[in-house]
Amino acid sequence: MKTKNLVLIVIVALVVILGGCGCSSYNGLVKGDQSVKESWSNVETNYQRRTDLYSSVIKTIEGSANFEKSTLKEVLEARAKATAVQVNIDDPQSLEKYQQAQAQLQGSFSRLMAVAEAYPDLKTTKSFQDFQAQIEGTENRINIARRDYNSSVNTYNLKVKTFPERIFAGLFGFTEKPYYKADPGSEKAPEIEFNIK
Repeated sequence: MKTKNLVLIVIVALVVILGGCGCSSYNGLVKGDQSVKESWSNVETNYQRRTDLYSSVIKTIEGSANFEKSTLKEVLEARAKATAVQVNIDDPQSLEKYQQAQAQLQGSFSRLMAVAEAYPDLKTTKSFQDFQAQIEGTENRINIARRDYNSSVNTYNLKVKTFPERIFAGLFGFTEKPYYKADPGSEKAPEIEFNIK
């Protein structure tokens, strides 16, 4: 009789311990997942701020009658592509497509800004000057938001991959999330040439 009671007590204790660990692990994984989603939302918010700023300066540039329309059209097309990409933060491929679209938008906009330098009337307008000041701050915010996202992903992925949470992550369907990666080729320093004569 005592052996049966002891076995029953051990079984109940194991169930309580495993249930407590399971609940704690599940809740930790859910919190981590929500933290990653919040961090990604902050990344998107900052990209949206940049897109809104780009829209404002595009309107200013469009008002300049003799401006090169082909460069402006390229930016408008890149902006449309960048805002059309839907991201699933659980899917590395959709995150990569989003990064590529944002890089294409930034590249075409950089070309637009280079062309804008040739238009002194444009450079003196208040909205254009305001844009130049705000875009620098926005790019910094984007960088910080991407870094915070990667930090959240790291914390979450550690929970998903370490014992004992790994067991519960598998049971509850939690998987690793992709990191935000640098654009291909960005590891190389840009070549700067001075053609001073």
